[in-house]
Amino acid sequence: MAAHMDAETDDDILHVEDDYYTFLNISRDATPEEITNAYRRLSKTYHPDKHADPLSKRDAEILFNKTRKAYEVLANPHKRAIYDTLGVKGLDTEGWQVVQRTKTPQEIREEYERLAREQEERRLQQRTNPKGTISVGVDASDLFEAYYDDDTRGFLPQMEINSMAISQSIEAPLSLNDTVTLSGSLSTQNGNGSGNIVCSLRHVVSASTWSEFEIGAGNGLLCGVKGFRTLSNRSFASAQGMFQVTPVGLRPGGNLVLARQLSKHTVGYLTWKAGIQSSMNTTVIWDTSYGHFFGVPNTFVMVSYTYKFPDEGRLKGSIKVGTFGAVVEYGVERKISQHNTVGATMVIGIPTGITLKLRLNRATQSYVFPILLSEEPLPSAIFYGTVTPIVAWYVLQTFVIVPYTRRQKQREAKRSREANATKLAERKREAEAAVCLGLPLLCLLCHGCEESTHPVLVTLRGGELRAK
Repeated sequence: MAAHMDAETDDDILHVEDDYYTFLNISRDATPEEITNAYRRLSKTYHPDKHADPLSKRDAEILFNKTRKAYEVLANPHKRAIYDTLGVKGLDTEGWQVVQRTKTPQEIREEYERLAREQEERRLQQRTNPKGTISVGVDASDLFEAYYDDDTRGFLPQMEINSMAISQSIEAPLSLNDTVTLSGSLSTQNGNGSGNIVCSLRHVVSASTWSEFEIGAGNGLLCGVKGFRTLSNRSFASAQGMFQVTPVGLRPGGNLVLARQLSKHTVGYLTWKAGIQSSMNTTVIWDTSYGHFFGVPNTFVMVSYTYKFPDEGRLKGSIKVGTFGAVVEYGVERKISQHNTVGATMVIGIPTGITLKLRLNRATQSYVFPILLSEEPLPSAIFYGTVTPIVAWYVLQTFVIVPYTRRQKQREAKRSREANATKLAERKREAEAAVCLGLPLLCLLCHGCEESTHPVLVTLRGGELRAK
């Protein structure tokens, strides 16, 4: 959190922007009349036609153009609102429609290439929408449940990968209403593997209705049809029918889902599944901005709570009790960058055992590592499964994330200083030119003071000359 705040502070310091209010010598709540008067006053002082010396004429032209630019922004209510909120960078729509004249041709070319590359990446991301998940199951129960009667046991505990699953999907829009999705998955557990590949075509009939046809292969040919329709403002329905070709014949199946929003924070689902594993499920979900919900699906009851931290993290916990036993889960997630999120969850179940789930989300890709610590609810497994991720996160943040962020900030500061060196020199030259251009008028006023019998106070501030 501190590193994030420091980065934002450094960005505010390193990016040098023109202050149009200071240049016109007016307050930020100045009226349109005050802005116009300041513009007219400075335009008379900095107009190039009033200076005969070539050097002064060039400086006056620079200051006159800057005065006109400041007036164009502050005199326009829309541009002024954007400038007051976002600064000069807010006036730069899409990043490159307005190019600063102080940039060299090489800098303009590099800026254009960078923005074009980012735009192409966003377009590709939006068109393909790739999603992927990698899950690797690790059996580390030998750490807490060692079998000492094993003759082949060594000095170190044995850990093995007992399962692995990979899934990936991409989309290919054919038109505004038709989209093709190609997805595939592979999984293996205890030496037995399976996989499938599915191609689907979704057609959007209207704003409230869509249909989908899919065909796949894996453990036999699979064909299916899906449909979705919004029934009212508070309810919708979806239906799916499929059949799979197996060595023993056709295996049909289907499901029907009806959902309705019962209140502001409550939604009810009624699900009917037909086929080999036919069932009827009723689910009630209560959700608020704090992330609470309560469900009663099938033959178990679950209560879950999520607390969201201000610094882009959240703490979650749940209790599930049913005919199969009981499961207690608690964990934490933390966003470490714009596209990266890490999390750790402890799952304590009877009789499922104790499992530590580590998760890394990078954009649309997910990496999950469920680690089996014990098949029984041992206190030592619970303690180390809870403390180890906390210590590991502290070490990772102290020795990896913070140094990396610091180096990134130093490189960004160096680039910003180099980029702002020319701009700072130009602003210094403009200030010197403003003083030089205001001196003749100051001398004229002082000469008038010598001939006057009344005291006159002359001040020169920010390019504005006043006599009292």
